[in-house]
Amino acid sequence: MNPKEIIARRVAKEFKNDQLINLGIGLPTLTANYIEDGINVTFQSENGMIGMGKVADKDEIDLDITNAGGQYVTINDNGAFFDTSMSFGLIRGGHVDITVLGALEVDQNGNLANWIVPGKMVPGMGGAMDLVVGAKKVIVAMLHTAKGKSKILKNCTLPLTAKNVVDMIVTELAVMKVTENGLLVTEISEGVTVEELIEMTEADLIISDDLAYIESQTI
Repeated sequence: MNPKEIIARRVAKEFKNDQLINLGIGLPTLTANYIEDGINVTFQSENGMIGMGKVADKDEIDLDITNAGGQYVTINDNGAFFDTSMSFGLIRGGHVDITVLGALEVDQNGNLANWIVPGKMVPGMGGAMDLVVGAKKVIVAMLHTAKGKSKILKNCTLPLTAKNVVDMIVTELAVMKVTENGLLVTEISEGVTVEELIEMTEADLIISDDLAYIESQTI
């Protein structure tokens, strides 16, 4: 499996029946392709949609139906559209069970930086600040490094999206849970040693006594 598929498959294992889930743009949207059989979830898009379906194929494109990232998507038969105030009422009201989003940096305290790219013009933070505070569970799905540098730090260096909000980090190398004592590594990718993981991670890591392989959780 390629790195993004490893991440998407593992994140999808966190989805449970009847949950309302928000997927960030990019890699997080791939998780919808790997939902286990028998698991029924509802996807929400903060631009005003509930019951969002998959990314639209060329013959399915409706120019009026896009997700928050501007991708053309489908909507399920039980889906609905509404205005931004209703959408953020769901988010701020604590009705979103899980939000899955990418990050530029995450630190061992669960702080998140994902809205500004140094040296580049950005449109703003979107709904991320509301989502990570309003959702019941926050999962960061991202590649472990960027240009060879760790994205998982002792302390974020970029402007924060929010403080102490991340519950779980899933990369192609490991699954980490944010605890009061720091980052607990519960799963590691096959072919990666604990020593290699520590070397590629700036943050301090706590290795679980029951460490498992990511791949064994995504069959």
